Amino acid sequence: MIRSTLALTCLLGLWAGLSQAAPLGDPEAGKKVYNSCKGCHEVGEGARNGVGPHLNFVFGRKAAGLEGYRYSKSLERAGVAGLEWHADTLDAYIEDPRGFASGTRMSFRGLKDPQDRANVIAYLRLYSDNPANIPEADPTARMSEYTVDAALLAMDGDREYGQYLSGECKACHLSDGADGIPSIVYWPEDDFKVALYAYKSGQRLHPVMQMIASRLGDEEIAALAAYFENPD
Repeated sequence: MIRSTLALTCLLGLWAGLSQAAPLGDPEAGKKVYNSCKGCHEVGEGARNGVGPHLNFVFGRKAAGLEGYRYSKSLERAGVAGLEWHADTLDAYIEDPRGFASGTRMSFRGLKDPQDRANVIAYLRLYSDNPANIPEADPTARMSEYTVDAALLAMDGDREYGQYLSGECKACHLSDGADGIPSIVYWPEDDFKVALYAYKSGQRLHPVMQMIASRLGDEEIAALAAYFENPD
């Protein structure tokens, strides 16, 4: 019992220290790498549980959280402790499954090449929500992971100017979040600012958003944030 508790404590510490910083993945390359996984894990239309659980919609899923599959006690305990599958936790698990969760039944030795892991994660994103957000795990990243000057967050934006500027944003970000691109309507002002500054500074990776954010000045970011928080 003591050893089990100690192992779980160490595992929780590992999760807390994980970072989203990872190489950009290529889903086409990931499909080829995934050939070494598909004997146990189905993915895509009609995927079912087999030797391992299917991996459709794995992002945001609690560990051992897929109904109808019998998991190892190790992953069940991890799920109860709060482990969820995101790009960072998947990366760590795929690198060394038994090192990550010692009691897992997964016999795969792991992928040691960071680029191979990034490619597989990008491939799996095609079968989860909002694939347009590759390589990020979720539709929006956790804002607490990025740092922005407090003065920029405090800057008041001109809402009408933001409405004028919003056309380019609305061309991709539809209000209903269609086409796999998240809606940014009613997004809290500070979160909106942090996201754009994270793209602008390179803390957050997405080639299109980095290009757009690089063209925006502080007043323009503040104005857009003010508008999208309350577009009505």
